[in-house]
Amino acid sequence: MFGKLFGRDAERPADPYALPVPRRQRNGTYPLRALGDTRVLALVEAADAGDWEAVKEALAPFDLGRDHAVLGQLADLDGVQDWIGRAVEEDKEHRATALLISGTRHIGWGWEARTSARAVDVTREQWRIFHERLEIAEEHLLEAAELRPDWITPWRRLLTSGRGMSLGPAVNQTRRDAALRRDPLDLDTHIEWVSQLQPRWGGEPGQALAFAREAYAAAPDGHRLGCVIAMAHIEEWVESDDRDCLQDPRIRTELREAAERSILHHSYERRLGWQGDYNTFAMALSLAGSSTASNVFRELEGAFTEWPWTFMADPQTAYARFRKAF
Repeated sequence: MFGKLFGRDAERPADPYALPVPRRQRNGTYPLRALGDTRVLALVEAADAGDWEAVKEALAPFDLGRDHAVLGQLADLDGVQDWIGRAVEEDKEHRATALLISGTRHIGWGWEARTSARAVDVTREQWRIFHERLEIAEEHLLEAAELRPDWITPWRRLLTSGRGMSLGPAVNQTRRDAALRRDPLDLDTHIEWVSQLQPRWGGEPGQALAFAREAYAAAPDGHRLGCVIAMAHIEEWVESDDRDCLQDPRIRTELREAAERSILHHSYERRLGWQGDYNTFAMALSLAGSSTASNVFRELEGAFTEWPWTFMADPQTAYARFRKAF
């Protein structure tokens, strides 16, 4: 019934690469592992073992220069920083790929040293390690971008390192534009810029939401760029001292319309990592008190992704609580 309601067949063809759904927790949810894909799991396991040859083999189905989600799996994997440098130095043929992985991992590794504490609470030693790792990230990502000028992922990641290094608006705008020249509708770049425009990073109130609205207005129906609207509202919630700041009929309407024109539209394509798009809308709609959240949670069938629920104190518990509420 739900599939017909939104113009999709109720039954979808089985995904040959889908990981078996693990035993759900008592609250009916489960964390999505390796994007729910057997090929991504093989990649993660190879990287976890530090096996560069196996990593390259597992990367064959993917375009790491454009696939933010797959690259993100490697960026979040502790231990990659211990062996990827050898690949950078020794594998000349695949140097660009090794540089991309190394640079991206060093950003995540740098933030692990800095922690999520407020800037005033970060120690001098934490800042030193943070900047050392981001400097390596900058060097590696810029070289990767030079070696592969068609790639978008280095530029999107350079936005994050540039923010951490406080390189300033001019540098980061140049990097944003470089990414969007390669794909004007790239969701990850837009979401990164929404973060960049937050007051905590020097932006002005309302600036990020205005950017998101203008960007999505140019997107076709069914495009995942609708998530930028959801993320902009989540960021507004993060910045606000009022936990009910999204409980506004106009916000509920905007989020519902964005969901219906993007992830719930019959033209939306469920590509690898689609659950992340749905989790983004699930959180935004839940915070706004929109009944459309129930439709999104129903499609997820309990699949939980850490982002963007990481803004909550207990992400999976918050996901489960909102899921039950709707």
